[in-house]
Amino acid sequence: MAAVRKVGGVVPPPRGTRPRNRRELILAAAADLFYRRGYADVAMSDIAEAVGMGPSALYRHFKSKQQLLMHVVLAGVASVREALARSGVDDPETVLNAVVAVTLEHREVGVLWQREGRLLPAEERTAVRREVRAVTAVVTGLIRAGRPELDSAQSELLAWCGLGVLLSPSFHQVELPRQEYVRLLVRLGQATLTASPAAVAPFANRSPTAAGIVLGSRREALLAAAARMFAAHGYAGVAIEDIGAAAGIAGPSVYNHFDSKAELLSAAVTRGIEWLLLDMTRALAGTQDHEVALRVLLRSYIRFAAEHHDLVCLLLTEVSHLPESARHRARQAQLEYVAEWTRLLCALRPEYGAAEGRIRVQAALTAINDVARTRHLRDTTGVAETLESVGWAVMGLAAGVGAAAGSGPGSAAGSVSGCN
Repeated sequence: MAAVRKVGGVVPPPRGTRPRNRRELILAAAADLFYRRGYADVAMSDIAEAVGMGPSALYRHFKSKQQLLMHVVLAGVASVREALARSGVDDPETVLNAVVAVTLEHREVGVLWQREGRLLPAEERTAVRREVRAVTAVVTGLIRAGRPELDSAQSELLAWCGLGVLLSPSFHQVELPRQEYVRLLVRLGQATLTASPAAVAPFANRSPTAAGIVLGSRREALLAAAARMFAAHGYAGVAIEDIGAAAGIAGPSVYNHFDSKAELLSAAVTRGIEWLLLDMTRALAGTQDHEVALRVLLRSYIRFAAEHHDLVCLLLTEVSHLPESARHRARQAQLEYVAEWTRLLCALRPEYGAAEGRIRVQAALTAINDVARTRHLRDTTGVAETLESVGWAVMGLAAGVGAAAGSGPGSAAGSVSGCN
């Protein structure tokens, strides 16, 4: 007899039964499948099968896959908001523990907000943004209450960074024993909320349409338009004709430069990965000092994420749409990139060990990515300096902040070689 597979933490009932929590089961199954496969690669029949029901019965609960996606994304946001409400206190550690319990139990939440939420219609995306900002407002208020010297903009920026850190497990598969993982994420959250932000203000006289000299290359115009549109609407939501129109290139002329939409995506993803690897090579070649190299690398990534947030989005959300061989190469390159960060960090903090080192690196990168992809945060002065402070604190390199994890007797097993 085949083993019963838990879906989203819930065991599906035997086929033909009518459990009272059927709606909960559907939402859990959909969240799990959308997270693992991506919305475009999941059919309603897949969800129905996961919960042991027929597709026609599923449509009695949700009239379309898009409606189901909306409920899944909003449920994810609501789970974090409810955790904040349940904590019911102004003690940051209690609040962080409540949120971490949710983000580790439902690791799909971060990816569903950011990757799949883009695919919702404009009105529903607005509803999701409203809920996300409500969550951020609660965390902002918590920071302001404990740090009255900060203004509202500084507190909001740290709140977004903190949520990015707490949701970062959604973007990797590194594991630790549960209680150890909870303690680590709480420490990383504390390090973020107590980091030293720079003065933050909107850029003066910045036009939303301002741009430098446009390259004359039609290939580059297509590549830029593709990255922008894939980031905004997802690969499946964009036609190659739309990309051509956005680049001012008519119909068949697009195929003079790229054979297919998949080739456009592959070129854009490759551009982003190669840029990051070249920057890393430059950072490491300029010094024998691991701390200096990591600091240069952190600043370089912050600049890349701010200036090329569309490419960051593709690397986070669209690699699964590449052909198999290209997908494997891209994912391997991403893993190697993070491994180099982890190696540098563990050279400075050998007590961490491979798993904790990578969790810290992923948390720092996720905070940067979230801010870079949020326009009203990205377009402010002081954001780069604040992200550097947060990244340094999350990696446990700020004096007196977050450095305790993994330390103590018996921690020497986490050697530099163990971080490769």
